Amino acid sequence: MEERRNKYIAVQYKLYTVDEKGEHLVEQTTPERPFDFISGFGFALEAFEDKVKDLEKGKTFTFELSKEEAYGDYEEERVLDLDREMFAVNGHFDHEHIYNGAVVPLQNEDGNHFYGRVLEVTEEKVKMDLNHPLAGEKLLFSGLVTENREATKEEIQNLINHLHGECDCDECNCDHHHEHGDGCGCGCGHCH
Repeated sequence: MEERRNKYIAVQYKLYTVDEKGEHLVEQTTPERPFDFISGFGFALEAFEDKVKDLEKGKTFTFELSKEEAYGDYEEERVLDLDREMFAVNGHFDHEHIYNGAVVPLQNEDGNHFYGRVLEVTEEKVKMDLNHPLAGEKLLFSGLVTENREATKEEIQNLINHLHGECDCDECNCDHHHEHGDGCGCGCGHCH
């Protein structure tokens, strides 16, 4: 079957980690804020997209993803001690955003955006964990497909604009992010 790209997909779901002690709820979307994405752009985990892309609107789903299908192993070498001055704004350390447990947007020298979690702040260093928060975990998704249709030209253009930092929709100022992507409900895809 020919793979169909550019499908607008929206799902409501509960996300659990699964271990020997059972299932542990880590995230839940709402009807007002489903996880939405356009297929073929790499915003959802590939294995997640593969499981939902052919489900019709109204269909329910329950499936597990192994850690290899999800975010891979937790890697100690992705925990870095960064110079504190990297987090200065106007010559002053950014205490408002950089504190233990904070998840902050970062950018490397190639311009790639990603998130890191602050593990510790000292007088000279900020210890950052660049592993995905769900690295090393088996995941269980249970939910409902609320939309699955061809994306409109406008939705695709909004996504492209957003990827180039040109999104001007109000809802992109959202203050949450889904662990496997980020659907802000603005039609431009994701706030990452």
